[in-house]
Amino acid sequence: MRFYYTDHFELPLPVGHRFPMSKYRQLRQRLAQSPDHRSDVFVVPGAASDEQLLHCHSHRYVRAVTTGTLSESEIRRIGFPWSPAMVERSRRSTGATIASSRAALAEGISANLAGGTHHAFADAGEGYCVFNDAAVAIRTLQHEGVIRRGCVIDLDVHQGNGTASILAGDNDSITLSVHGAKNFPSRKVASDIDIPLADGADDETYLAAVSTGLSLLAGMGPFDLAIYLAGADPYSGDRLGRMNVSKSGLSQRDSIVIAWAAQRQLPLAIAMAGGYATEISDIVDIHAETLRQASIRWRVIAGTGPAH
Repeated sequence: MRFYYTDHFELPLPVGHRFPMSKYRQLRQRLAQSPDHRSDVFVVPGAASDEQLLHCHSHRYVRAVTTGTLSESEIRRIGFPWSPAMVERSRRSTGATIASSRAALAEGISANLAGGTHHAFADAGEGYCVFNDAAVAIRTLQHEGVIRRGCVIDLDVHQGNGTASILAGDNDSITLSVHGAKNFPSRKVASDIDIPLADGADDETYLAAVSTGLSLLAGMGPFDLAIYLAGADPYSGDRLGRMNVSKSGLSQRDSIVIAWAAQRQLPLAIAMAGGYATEISDIVDIHAETLRQASIRWRVIAGTGPAH
């Protein structure tokens, strides 16, 4: 199973910035220490090209991001200070989801060790999201004729408003979002399937919602590719999540999603999406468990291990 990483493309942030950028490097290091992963499965992706970004984003926006001519209000909306390194990082993270999607189509399952930038709109970034990696990946592969229909399984605690907006009205690009009803963003954009949950939702409530969402999504299939945004932020210890889901509950969620895709022989590309726990080690625990579940499934696909 291939892991695409971009953590060495540093995004310089001011001291005290609340985005936990180090989680990506710590996740890769945790995975690299495992005897289950050879060093050659860690791959640096290419950067998303203008042509690929323009399948989802406007010429004006891509140019403004690239040249550093975003307005102050646009930069505040993104939440990161502009720099050439920010542009490179954003292109690489989007490129990682494109590459992961290609690998999933070839091998069954793959992962971007970052990504899930689902608040980016066609003409604006938002909420730490510059370019919308999942939407760009699906539209790029559709444009190339590699896939016809794709879906986004968005289980970040925040509603995927940017993805829903970009892919709205496209019957070949279906969006599912299970999220906090009163959490960011304050103004939601309707996904094809939205399942909003109250603050404090526990494991039982959350897992039931995920299962319901996947059942509804199955009825809108079949698909050629699924992109799974495996957010760590529904976790009870997340600073921004406002839910009460345990690490065990999130592990069960991952198992449900991965099994759902496997039962349909549906290629699955995974992106990490959000995670803002006070202890970064908790975020890494959750993402590492997602990838452990995925690695088990990959070994079954490859015929090198049991399904357990």
